[in-house]
Amino acid sequence: MISRTKFEMDETSILRLFADVGISDATQAKPLGDGEFNAVYLVTTQQARYVLKIAPLDSAPVMTYERNMMQSEVFWYDIMRNKTTIRVPNVVCSDFSRTLLPVPFFIMEYLPGEPLNQATLTPDERKAADAQLIAMAAQLHAISNSTFGYPQCGQYDTWYDAIHAFVDQALSDCARKKRRSRRGERLLRSIERYRDLLLYLSASMVNFDIWPANIIVTRENDATQLSWIDPERSFWGDYMLDFVCFAFHRPLREKEELLAAYRAVAVCPISFTREQEIRFAIGQAYLALIMETEKYYRYSLFNFGWWRNVFACRFLYRAAFDVLEQ
Repeated sequence: MISRTKFEMDETSILRLFADVGISDATQAKPLGDGEFNAVYLVTTQQARYVLKIAPLDSAPVMTYERNMMQSEVFWYDIMRNKTTIRVPNVVCSDFSRTLLPVPFFIMEYLPGEPLNQATLTPDERKAADAQLIAMAAQLHAISNSTFGYPQCGQYDTWYDAIHAFVDQALSDCARKKRRSRRGERLLRSIERYRDLLLYLSASMVNFDIWPANIIVTRENDATQLSWIDPERSFWGDYMLDFVCFAFHRPLREKEELLAAYRAVAVCPISFTREQEIRFAIGQAYLALIMETEKYYRYSLFNFGWWRNVFACRFLYRAAFDVLEQ
């Protein structure tokens, strides 16, 4: 998709970059995937295939939490590789010095397969993939930390302080574009209203980007196997926020089958308590605020992404405030 943040390169320059980092047999490079933030390329060599991921320029229009996000992505890959059984790509090399390119980049192995949103699966395979994805999310949530926040944006002692800062930063991002988010301000008031509920939560790894395009499906021994890519939007926080990706604008109580599958494998408890619904709704509204704000940075009024975000925000905010303002 067209986006203002992408730092794009031609094939000749990519092959030269690979030679500079010691991979001298690269023969072909082409754009890969539907990402809207980084530029991503599939690079073929005589021996293997790799993925090159290139961050935006420092001067590119990005939100506060997106600054230096590529370095965080490599960090989260390392966390997932060392603390879970989830298959993630091996990072071959990374350069955040801006020496070889004026932007950070890294190179990782290419994982064969299809994105989950493009894979043709039987009903049984789809059910198995959904259960496997839930189990993967449960593994992430079992990874704990002593502080909260995005690694690239500083850490906080409580979830209340972290989510309050997340929303504050997004509102400031709006203001930098001479916009105002009144619904974002309503969310901030809700966070302040529920301060006591948010002060004593524990910090888990939260991916907050569990969309089918980030899950790669392969078949091994007649069974579907999932791999995970693009964890750069992860943070230390309240694991309830990850369920926004599973339920989106629907009430969490309508996803009983999903929650039952999660409870069967998870360390972190989840149910239909008022407290957990509030935490989930805060996640819905925070995602809405991100989508509301990022359209000013990435798209013009004539891009599909602009209007997709407009309508998604409408559903998310409505569902969130139905719970938060009871």
